[in-house]
Amino acid sequence: MKRVEIYDTTLRDGTQGEGVSLTVDDKLTIAGKLDEVGVRYIEGGWPGSNPRDAAFFERARGLGLKNAVVTAFGSTMRPKSTPSKDANLKALLAAETPVVTIVAKTWDFTVREDLRISLKANLDLIEKTFRYLSRRRDKVILDAEHFFDGFLANREYALECLSVAAEAGASLLCLCDTRGGALPAQITEAVEAAAALGIEVGIHCHNDGGLAVANSLQAVEAGATHVQGTINGFGERCGNTDLCTVVPNLQLKMGRRCVTAAQLKKLGELSRLAYELANVEPDRQQPYVGRSAFAHKGGLHVSAVRKNRDTYEHVDSSLVGNEQRVLVSDLSGRSNVEYKAQQFGIDVDGRADELQSLLSELKELENVGFQFEGAEASFELLMHKNLRSNVRFFRLIGFRVIDEKRRDDEPTASEATVMIEGPDGRIEHTAATGNGPVNALDLALRKALSKFFPEIDDVHLHDYKVRVLSDHGETGSLVRVLIESGDSNGRWGTVGVSHNIVEASWQALVDSLVYKLYKTRGTAQS
Repeated sequence: MKRVEIYDTTLRDGTQGEGVSLTVDDKLTIAGKLDEVGVRYIEGGWPGSNPRDAAFFERARGLGLKNAVVTAFGSTMRPKSTPSKDANLKALLAAETPVVTIVAKTWDFTVREDLRISLKANLDLIEKTFRYLSRRRDKVILDAEHFFDGFLANREYALECLSVAAEAGASLLCLCDTRGGALPAQITEAVEAAAALGIEVGIHCHNDGGLAVANSLQAVEAGATHVQGTINGFGERCGNTDLCTVVPNLQLKMGRRCVTAAQLKKLGELSRLAYELANVEPDRQQPYVGRSAFAHKGGLHVSAVRKNRDTYEHVDSSLVGNEQRVLVSDLSGRSNVEYKAQQFGIDVDGRADELQSLLSELKELENVGFQFEGAEASFELLMHKNLRSNVRFFRLIGFRVIDEKRRDDEPTASEATVMIEGPDGRIEHTAATGNGPVNALDLALRKALSKFFPEIDDVHLHDYKVRVLSDHGETGSLVRVLIESGDSNGRWGTVGVSHNIVEASWQALVDSLVYKLYKTRGTAQS
């Protein structure tokens, strides 16, 4: 199996994406996980450009990486400077990385319009920079900026830039589609021309045309053995090549070894970690690692994948650290419900009528506004109610919520009272104040239940979303509340629907706590 080395630039190019920000500790954590996943190079940043990158390089020396090499990024020396006195090159060497990557202009247009120097002067900058660094570092990589634009505009000059860098000691020529506008056919011709120089060729694509992954794969087909990109495609404008997509395609579809099979299984975990640390909402439909990548909703699809997953899944989800999921909705068929019953450990053999009744109730609930795709805990409780027994851990006697605001410049005060009957028949009547009606209600309910079920203290609310389902009633419209809760072992979603937002919140809150009790205590008393 031919090998392709992976170069990650999440910590530098990825942080240039809008809304992406990583602390030094975040960058160190991601670097450690990148090493576990088996990337060859981790580009840590641009030394000297900001204190955060300088701190990263200093602390990265103690990471003890086993698979990856940290690289520093910079540009060719400034015009009218000398290598030994150039501040950029000094900062690169001070980072003490064994590998450095240098971006150099290869498009005659940007040489004239950006650097404002002659084409010959740019070649001189490339030659002096690479000759100086190649004598001081194990490996110097050329990032040939705007190479594909330059190749189209002035093929001879673009290739001359590569040749000068190679002769001056460049170890690898990475061709950059900096504007992200190249098409696959253009990639092939340019990569083949660069490879003819007799030195290793790499590819670095941006996604402005939606083709970063396709162009990277095309480059490998044309002879590139080095691919640069970022986790989740983070990057400026429309982002960079998504390594979470390109690596599985290279390894599982094209027979190019990038990492080990065990390392590939950690890809989903790495993707989620990067989203979390960058505080970016995950793309559910992201290929391979997205939560919806192996999710099935249509009844015909579910029926087929239950017989053979290859009918609607192009690879085994476990190979990339993901999992197959079956969704339930008004589009569901009996196969969806049977699949979920099996997942929840409920025996449904010989219970066709009960399954049909559950399916009918599901479709009716979805019709009035419930949504169980993001609230599988509520659906599991619904299934238990229909297929096991209509059981409960407690009975609501009543609740009341009061909001009071006395002056414009004072916050609203919220108070809730809850009365329940516990499993032993005892009545609990509790009250609590909160920073809003839902918070007060949640606290009062927990106070009442904790007398019987102390384990609910381990449940925490992670997310709370409200959606208006109809605009016909304006402020009296139907609303749906989705709550994500969790404990030390995992997270789960619950749902409530009502014209009254407090009532909808109550439904979702109750389900979130009852689900915890099902997990810890199993079937409740009737």
